[in-house]
Amino acid sequence: MPERVLAKVWAYFDAAGPLVGRPWPIAYREDEQRRLEQLRAFSVRAFTSMVYPHKPGMARWLNDWSAGFAARTPDCLHTATFFAEPGAAADVRHALGQGARVFKCHLQVGGFDPNDPLLDDVWDMLTESATPVVTHCGSGPVPGAHTGPGPVAALLARYPKLPLVVAHLGMPEYTEFLDLAGWYERVRLDTTMAFTSFIEREAPFPPAELSRLADLGDRVLLGTDFPNIPYSYADALLALERTGLGTDWLRAVCHDNAARLFGL
Repeated sequence: MPERVLAKVWAYFDAAGPLVGRPWPIAYREDEQRRLEQLRAFSVRAFTSMVYPHKPGMARWLNDWSAGFAARTPDCLHTATFFAEPGAAADVRHALGQGARVFKCHLQVGGFDPNDPLLDDVWDMLTESATPVVTHCGSGPVPGAHTGPGPVAALLARYPKLPLVVAHLGMPEYTEFLDLAGWYERVRLDTTMAFTSFIEREAPFPPAELSRLADLGDRVLLGTDFPNIPYSYADALLALERTGLGTDWLRAVCHDNAARLFGL
């Protein structure tokens, strides 16, 4: 994120704000160059830059910053965002023209309904261009006005070919979002924070659903929320290993699925 935006995000986490709901120490509170060095030291070959607006009028300049960041950071997948506002379609069209390869949509922070008519052209463009959109739509860590499976189910009923990536495996509504992934072939899930001890205390993944997660192994992507995590990067990987889903599943989640999705 732009440094001044990231500083505000860190301050919000430090204060355990309403959308956080609990103490949340930032494990990788470093400057931009140091964070990039850390990712590369972890053998990360490509990563996203998950910007997202919390109010109208932010998306365009966040996207312009992201375009510049991707241009100077070859291992970053050019990431963009949008907000439910009259200029949303123009913002997304502009970002796609700049070369955006993935979008972030944060329904909890943004507080908007994904079915807002202001976004109809956005979903049309992302569906037609087959551009993945990573969406925080589950009700964790605290519910939002438009989180949970209901709004997303309604969206997918309208756009069944939308390439949606459900962040955090949809926690805590894991079962319902697994259902959606089972019904819609372009729906994927990311593992951000899942199975870590930090999350398992509050929103444990149901053991009975592990077999379904295994079956969807070609549509699960590694997510980390680096650097804004309250534990080490290695802890996130070890948590995935502890699922017992096996080496092939881990290799697909940590490399193969994203490499195939983004043509890496």
